[in-house]
Amino acid sequence: MVQLSGITPSGHVQLGNHLGALRRWAAEGGPDDLYFVSDLHAMTTAHNPAKLRSLATEQLAVLVAAGIAPERVFVQSDLARELGALTWVLECTCSYGEAARMIQFKEKSKGQAGVRLSLLTYPVLMAADILLQGADEVPVGEDQRQHVELARTLARRFNSTYGEVFVVPEATLPPAGARVKDLAEPTRKMSKSAQDSAGVVFVLDEPDQIRRKIRKARTDGDSAPAYDPENRPGISNLLEILAACVGGEPAELAEKYPSYGVLKDVVADAVIEELRPVREGTRALLDDVAELERVRKAGAERAIDRSSHRVSAALRMVGAA
Repeated sequence: MVQLSGITPSGHVQLGNHLGALRRWAAEGGPDDLYFVSDLHAMTTAHNPAKLRSLATEQLAVLVAAGIAPERVFVQSDLARELGALTWVLECTCSYGEAARMIQFKEKSKGQAGVRLSLLTYPVLMAADILLQGADEVPVGEDQRQHVELARTLARRFNSTYGEVFVVPEATLPPAGARVKDLAEPTRKMSKSAQDSAGVVFVLDEPDQIRRKIRKARTDGDSAPAYDPENRPGISNLLEILAACVGGEPAELAEKYPSYGVLKDVVADAVIEELRPVREGTRALLDDVAELERVRKAGAERAIDRSSHRVSAALRMVGAA
């Protein structure tokens, strides 16, 4: 059973990514599961090439430093030839209507004057990511489930039209992780691509930066901490972060601390210690350029070895090879 998960370098990896996904990938991932940096997906809107390259390298280092086995990670663009060929085959299998009805395309293109064609077609690239590696399962949130359904549709259509080549993947909901909200605006999710990073704790933030951000976190006007996500989202967010780092239930943790100031210091200490090994490991890898390049090259070679026969088979089936 192969599960495939990816992370897009649209910004620096943040606390919510770590608590909600990376930590779980490292602890629970099976020996055949695969994790990749989806840098090609970050090109559907205007981007800075140098920054994209830097973020992709950084994210690869973070994945390894988080404890994911190096042989299970790779960078998407290192498979550009294989993905390019398979994406074209799948675009020739997909209809315009199927691509245009994707909800994310409708939402992201709404009101935009110059929408890139890649915003329409990137679900087909996502399908190529999945089908290329022969993934059985793709853990995704509800916002990406429609894209996995497209991959299933294209796999079945290709197999029935030309011959059996692709595994038909299943979309699975990942186990519920920490729901980390923006510290400055706790009604929205913490995001690595947020325009204002004041409320975002990044994995590579130094301890003093983390402490400052948490001390400035928005709470509410009551005198003592209490867990009430609907009416007191700020303090509840801090309690959920603390529970994710040290264990326990947010409501029970609230009873241990007499004031916001004390709680914020405890949360800051917990987050700093939670992120310390990842930050230090990432920094060490980024400083050791040769080692990180070796990891990247080896990951690419393994990913290509696992998948190249599917591209060859697909091209042969459609008469292109």
